[in-house]
Amino acid sequence: MPTGITSAAGGSMTTWEIFGIRHAVNRTRKRGQNFINDADPLAPLQMDFYCWVLRSGDRVIVVDTGMDPVKGAATGNVQVISPVEAWRALGVDPAAVDTVVLTHAHYDHMGYLGALPTARFLMQAEEMAYVTGPLMEKATFRQAYKPDEIGQLVTLLHGGRLHLHGRELRIADGVSAHWVGGHCAGQEVLRVRTARGWVVLASDALHYYEELDRGVPFAIAVDLGAMLAAHDLIRELADSEAHIIPAHDPLIADLYPAVSPDLAGRILRLDATPAARDS
Repeated sequence: MPTGITSAAGGSMTTWEIFGIRHAVNRTRKRGQNFINDADPLAPLQMDFYCWVLRSGDRVIVVDTGMDPVKGAATGNVQVISPVEAWRALGVDPAAVDTVVLTHAHYDHMGYLGALPTARFLMQAEEMAYVTGPLMEKATFRQAYKPDEIGQLVTLLHGGRLHLHGRELRIADGVSAHWVGGHCAGQEVLRVRTARGWVVLASDALHYYEELDRGVPFAIAVDLGAMLAAHDLIRELADSEAHIIPAHDPLIADLYPAVSPDLAGRILRLDATPAARDS
């Protein structure tokens, strides 16, 4: 069992609902943008964009905040639903949210920080060091970061609203964060206890199921070796591969049910048992 993880049998058994907010989609991406040395680099491979909400009774944890639609449009990303609209559809008042987990600081996860005016934000200390450090002189590494959003993090830090934590953090009973690196220096995944068992929200440690199936890394990475090593930890943390959820795969919307018919394709129940997937 990974360091810092307590057996469910050893303590409280809080379980969480997981809501996946499919806030944007890009139907113009090619395989070569996603996978290095792909055999068919010009073939299309849609990318969906998610942020998440965890809920247990009256307790709510927001995980990432989605993407500013203007910034997203510059690279062909089209908003499906505003995260703020999605939060409210789930009965979550953004002004009342007290805990937000930032799995990393890429712009498609940071677009609505200002919509959560009283929240405390949690992020890996290594990510903050990375986004304010010397590697940001290199266009390759800074391509998915936006300076104004990094400035917001600095403001939150100086205002006492950003907690930069170590590699593992128990966020709540049944929710823990685990550093994996790879995609960026401070990439983390979340382990969440649900009614169906331990689910891993892999965030951008896995963009597509294909990465796990084939044992290949995503094309954007600070450390390809760490990205591949993350696959092993993700498998260890999850109850099964059916309990692993990547951040950008269009298959997610096919595998998991919508919270309601009117929100189909926009808000999904990721704590539900998924449909069978062909590997």
